[in-house]
Amino acid sequence: MQNNRWYSRFAKAASHFCGRPRVFTLAVAVIVVWLVTGPLFGFSDTWQLVINTGTTIITFLMVFLIQNTQNRDTEAIQVKLDELIRATQGAHNALLDLEELEEETLDAFKARYLALAAAARTRLDRGAQDTDTPEA
Repeated sequence: MQNNRWYSRFAKAASHFCGRPRVFTLAVAVIVVWLVTGPLFGFSDTWQLVINTGTTIITFLMVFLIQNTQNRDTEAIQVKLDELIRATQGAHNALLDLEELEEETLDAFKARYLALAAAARTRLDRGAQDTDTPEA
């Protein structure tokens, strides 16, 4: 459990740090330096291998760090949305935790809400409002 907390804190900090404009500028500067040194090294295979290896390693590691952060952020958003559904009078509690449902069940919910949206647009076209609760 302690390792998970350490990794989560590290992933969050690394993602936050790497998303800053200065880090992007540093990455661009590294590429520019690499390009400038091309003629010095005769555009050799080793010269190309340096940038390819470096960028591949960084990309490989960043995928895991960013995915960890994104998973945590998505989970937090889902919990907040679940709380809003739960706390809203008249909301359908069956919509809680939709992200855990199988694809077929999720598609059925989506089809129901697509039909509600289409009916609301039809009412709007006729000059009615779409702020009601159809199930009420």
